[in-house]
Amino acid sequence: MKTFLSIFAILAVNLIFSQSLTVKIVDADNNPIPFATVQTGENSGVITNEEGFFTIYIEDVVSNELKLSCLGFSSRTVTIDDVKSSNNIIVLDEFIDELGKVFLSTSTPNALEIIEKVNRNLSKNYNNENQTLNFFHRNTAYADFDRFEAKVTKASGMRKKQHEGVNKSLDSLTQNIINSNTVYFQNYLGDLMVENSKNTKLNVHKATSLVDKSNNFSLDNVQTKAQDLILKYLDTTLTYKLKTGLIRIEDSLSLKSNNDKEEDKDDDNMYDVKNLKGETHGLLHDAQTYNNTFLRKIINPDLYKYEFVDVTGFNGELVYIIAFKPRRAKSKYAGTLYITDESYAVIKLEYDYGKGKRGEKFNLKLLLGIKYIENIKKGTIIFQRNADSTYSPKYINQEEGRYFYVNRPIKFISH
Repeated sequence: MKTFLSIFAILAVNLIFSQSLTVKIVDADNNPIPFATVQTGENSGVITNEEGFFTIYIEDVVSNELKLSCLGFSSRTVTIDDVKSSNNIIVLDEFIDELGKVFLSTSTPNALEIIEKVNRNLSKNYNNENQTLNFFHRNTAYADFDRFEAKVTKASGMRKKQHEGVNKSLDSLTQNIINSNTVYFQNYLGDLMVENSKNTKLNVHKATSLVDKSNNFSLDNVQTKAQDLILKYLDTTLTYKLKTGLIRIEDSLSLKSNNDKEEDKDDDNMYDVKNLKGETHGLLHDAQTYNNTFLRKIINPDLYKYEFVDVTGFNGELVYIIAFKPRRAKSKYAGTLYITDESYAVIKLEYDYGKGKRGEKFNLKLLLGIKYIENIKKGTIIFQRNADSTYSPKYINQEEGRYFYVNRPIKFISH
């Protein structure tokens, strides 16, 4: 079984009810441009999604102008009328490589020297304290079962027809789970007040969730649905305890108690603000420059190797493209850093597990029938420049994937 978790947060978004405008940004070949910045005012704006689309509210647009910018493309300013007259499609021109005009020597810029300058300028470029961030957060989760089987092989006290019936029902359940393609969305809009690395306060304005409850096949729900099926074929007047392998689960189970639990699930849409705060703060922490944050580890030369790749442009400024990969066994990631030539600020980070690298894992297949591997963790962090010339996160996307192998016998013990 594989499970995937994708999280992204778009910071500094102002959502109000007004006339909206949806626009697509493309390159000269009509390919969508993801993660382009669309500035609607001095300190407000949105970014395009992975398909190049963005939606704005016309009331938010200052002076009727949109300022568009994206790494690798020349910046452009357009009016709302320009957008409408072009059928809501905006074309950005590719940035012209000006490396030869800027560097007079024939030597390639030194990647390690650039990283060292990034570290020297951290305190000037990033403000991690006493700030309020407006954000929109989306959590998307889904499960992908490579293979799933459930079968009753022994059943004392169960008649032959009951035995056949439960296995037929379990087979139907497993096929539904495999074919379900269940996706779960959780969105919320709010403010995160950051005092320092430890103290934050979350104010949630609006939170919504979307899940097809009939096809909700999380790991916990798979076990619950299978238990309920088996209990229907057992003596409904008895209460059972579960035993799986060497472990006895002390929670008592009966068909009646399980049905009562289903009826009590009237708070599925309630949100645990503490968990929401933890998710948001965790994502933000990755993009901050305190000691031992994710970003600080990536720009640590003791942990990673760096290589100059190319130069591009953003808002009329040259940007270095620096590739990184693990230097030590405990370093897990590889990816790309985009660093400004003027301020030596990281304005974009793309990362994935390096070759042969994985996250947390344990293998107890022989003892307990369980194997777990965190096999996917990748993401993108984009920073925006503020009015005071410091940088703060504008977009954070993180995708996680985990592989589970579970093969365990389960016994229902009546008492």
